[in-house]
Amino acid sequence: MRKPASFYFFRRKPIVQKDRYEAWREVAGLLDFKIHERLRVEWMVFYYTVGKENATLTSQHFGISRKTFHKWLKRFKDSKYNVQSLADQSKAPRHKGNWEVTLIQEERIRRLRNRYPYYGKKKPKALCEKEYPEIPTWKIERVIRRYKLYRDKKKEGKIARKRARARQKPKKRITQLVKEGSLCSLFQLDTIVIYWNNAKRYILTAVDHATKLGYARMYKNKSSRSAANFLYRLRYLVGQPIENLQTDNGSELAWEFERATAKLGIQSYFSRVKTPNDNPEIERFNETLEYEWL
Repeated sequence: MRKPASFYFFRRKPIVQKDRYEAWREVAGLLDFKIHERLRVEWMVFYYTVGKENATLTSQHFGISRKTFHKWLKRFKDSKYNVQSLADQSKAPRHKGNWEVTLIQEERIRRLRNRYPYYGKKKPKALCEKEYPEIPTWKIERVIRRYKLYRDKKKEGKIARKRARARQKPKKRITQLVKEGSLCSLFQLDTIVIYWNNAKRYILTAVDHATKLGYARMYKNKSSRSAANFLYRLRYLVGQPIENLQTDNGSELAWEFERATAKLGIQSYFSRVKTPNDNPEIERFNETLEYEWL
């Protein structure tokens, strides 16, 4: 009688099951949670481990209110400990409003817009107020935006593309920077336009936020190359690295100027639109330069 053949096999390693708290953290990583969302996971881990299911102790440890913690704890328990319930939820209203513009009103607004393409939303309202008093201003604006009844469609399309690019690459505003009182921690840049003997010239100016050190240089054109040249000269003048720059949204402060800031290791911040209080030092320096010297 033949002996049965012997089988050789590798013994499988025992499966070490992770505890549920490490599993929660791992799931949060797989779901690509943000920092504040991961912090909520840590609330639950602390509550069930160190906190010993004491909501007051957990709230005091993380510096949050008990009401906030109980809200997320209830949501976590109701979902049967689903980590995804700790993520941010959409704040959009459940019942969104309808179009609320009838076909008759829509046709009247379009006919009126074709007659007066250069009017805004208020003048057509005044024109049709006696004949169509039921059409408010917001309905006129909504129809104009829906059918793109602009006077210059090419210009409006260019503006729309520019806004779309701005949304894809948001700018860092000066409000995000904590201003320090040391030299070269923040320089504010701006441009002045002057007319002299039938010639147009551009003066680039810079002022240090802390020491009020001012520097200005005139150029024949307002190009990014001129702005980059001005920045290199400013860096040579101060003789030490510049940490931050505050500029406006001018076209000369792009392209080659951005490459120069990257080469010099300078962080760029932008002033808010129509907010001169963001850069008062450079505004006052420009006024002094223009009216007391030029």
